[in-house]
Amino acid sequence: MEFSELLKIRQSVRQYQQRPVSRELLEKLIEAVRLAPSASNAQPWKLIIVDDPELRSRVAQATFSKTVTFNRFALEAPQIAVLVTEKAGFITQVGAMLKKRQFSLIDIGIAAAHFCLQAAELGLGTCILGWFDEKRIKRLLRIPGGRRIGLLVTLGYAVEGYPLREKSRKGADLMSAFNSY
Repeated sequence: MEFSELLKIRQSVRQYQQRPVSRELLEKLIEAVRLAPSASNAQPWKLIIVDDPELRSRVAQATFSKTVTFNRFALEAPQIAVLVTEKAGFITQVGAMLKKRQFSLIDIGIAAAHFCLQAAELGLGTCILGWFDEKRIKRLLRIPGGRRIGLLVTLGYAVEGYPLREKSRKGADLMSAFNSY
């Protein structure tokens, strides 16, 4: 598949089959994240794949509430990936402080993109979640206190007939320029 085609088929999926993703495909997703670039090659992440059905359900329940229901679909996803930000090396930390830029957040964004693009190539659906009860999920997954959860990604096979939506994006002329703003 051409990369440009992969970019067109990758979309946020919010309806999943109850068919779990095989360990073989999960290992390909892990490898895609492992190979993601990062500032100073710090790789400041730990990827946790939640595939135990009961635990996955409890993690999914921590992504919505009675008043904020938009992530309720996470209950359908057979697996959920959790990207935890880890401390970067000393040089990256100094650079981040001097430049007032959180490189680890940029890095896990790149890692999540690798995960989602690899999943799309494998015929899997994903949806990146930024809204969740971090304390609850940290407790459920026994994540150490000094760590932060950057993102969650639901994962699975989209339901049969899930529509491939045409992407609604700004035109290139509105989001890009040559040589100046």
